[in-house]
Amino acid sequence: MTEMGTFRPVAEEQNGGQGQQNAQPHDEGIVLGRVTDIAGSGSQIAIDAGILGAIEAGDDPTLAMAGQVGSQVKIRVGDSWLVANVRTLSNDADDPARVNAFIDFLGEGQAIAGSTKVQNFRRGVTRFPIPGSPVLAVSEEDLRQMFAADDRAHIEIGNIYPTKDIRGALYVDAMLGKHFAVLGSTGTGKSTSVSLILHRICELAPEGHIVMVDPHGEYSAAFKGSGEIFDVSNLALPYWLMNFEEHCEVLITTEGADAQRDRDILAKCLLAARSKNRLSEDIPRLTVDSPIPYLLSDLISFITTEMGHLDGANDTAPYMRLKSKLDELKSDPRYSFMFSGMLVADTMAEFVAKVFRLPGQGKPISVVDVSGIPSDICSVVVAVLSRMVFDYAVWSRNESQRPILLVCEEAHRYIPTERINANSSVAKILGRIAKEGRKYGVSLGLVTQRPSDLAEGVLSQCGTILAMRLNNEVDQAHVRSAMPEGARGFLDVIPALRNRECIVCGEGVSVPIRIEFDNLEEEKRPASTDPLFSDLWTHTGDEPGIIERTIKRWRSQGR
Repeated sequence: MTEMGTFRPVAEEQNGGQGQQNAQPHDEGIVLGRVTDIAGSGSQIAIDAGILGAIEAGDDPTLAMAGQVGSQVKIRVGDSWLVANVRTLSNDADDPARVNAFIDFLGEGQAIAGSTKVQNFRRGVTRFPIPGSPVLAVSEEDLRQMFAADDRAHIEIGNIYPTKDIRGALYVDAMLGKHFAVLGSTGTGKSTSVSLILHRICELAPEGHIVMVDPHGEYSAAFKGSGEIFDVSNLALPYWLMNFEEHCEVLITTEGADAQRDRDILAKCLLAARSKNRLSEDIPRLTVDSPIPYLLSDLISFITTEMGHLDGANDTAPYMRLKSKLDELKSDPRYSFMFSGMLVADTMAEFVAKVFRLPGQGKPISVVDVSGIPSDICSVVVAVLSRMVFDYAVWSRNESQRPILLVCEEAHRYIPTERINANSSVAKILGRIAKEGRKYGVSLGLVTQRPSDLAEGVLSQCGTILAMRLNNEVDQAHVRSAMPEGARGFLDVIPALRNRECIVCGEGVSVPIRIEFDNLEEEKRPASTDPLFSDLWTHTGDEPGIIERTIKRWRSQGR
């Protein structure tokens, strides 16, 4: 700044007023411009347009992104370097040699005499610069120091944009301790990226405990060698593990006053059926929620007995509805994975051990494929699994801790906004895990293509957000509201991200970063590849056999 209100290009100042537009060295780096305005979370700077042009035309790869949107700059404040991210660039209408830019502060590092590097970088700002302070380009050495993983447990998932070899790391304890979310539109590589993250976690902790709910059956191929795969053929989820709310969701089909009457009848008869089991003798305060095995025939018998106590024949409708629904569940082979008569034995300990990987035996992840489960009870199955994860964590507090990670693909199906349906049992338990899970060692990983359809506040409970390309403006706005203030500048590039790129911000990283995911080995990828119509539509042969086998599976509801 030469006179009040007049901006002289920095390059001109450094060349005796000759106006040579080159990126001139400073004793601490390349000066891009000056600070003009200061605010709490960011500020405005003025950049020399000539220097930007010289950098863009140059062949120095370390400065290829200097001053551009998404790049970082540094400002000397006392004995510290203040690092900021460039959010916007705009021409100055009054001075063509000047480019105005808004920046978001990321953190600060130590400035050591004799070195131009940013040392010991950390998030947060202690002191702010004053107007007129020089703004310098961040060097590759600075980036390496800023993004270098410290001694905390971490996984490397890709390279930081725009570098080719500076690795991006996620700090596992911070990411899992406060939940995380992976967001991205269909076709952005979301499933492969989730597989990459989970594979890296499994490699870091081969004795971990991860439960993944897979609604499309695509992750079985990715984890067949490093996890256990469960579907309708081997899940064997006992019906008696459901609590009362989950029983109601499956058995009660009425609404209003009729539903309340059906609930009262079911509560009385369910408690009686549970109490008949010999295990109940050791439990002084048995409730309808207690996971005590009982026979479906006993429940039907108690319903019939209660119906026999009625005076008028007109009052039998609620009892008949419950009996009919129970008979349907017992006889329909689609529900045999849950309502089989063979599931009455007390297998709770065995079920918990195999699904929660206790012990993991080198296969720390359970992939629960719910794609073959009838749609009318799919949400209840997910609710039972989620609640058991939470309940196990609550009731094992006096034991050696075994934290569990619960990953929900297509999370908007299970935790929808109130305008869709927020009263289901699965929405309630996942909402509770989001709010309270970390206190008990339960981590929640949400994967969704429609963050705007998630329940209000759930996304804000996720301490780490990995945002891939989102095409919908409503989704972008929803993510923007959940992002920390310092990451807002990164959000502007979300619509322009390429496949397998994402913005990562929150507890799992030191500072917000844009990262390009590593390539994942073919055998570790999910079965989510889009069909090649142009190729597959050229194949013919065995159509009658394909149709016959398909119809057979269709009719028998087999996979």
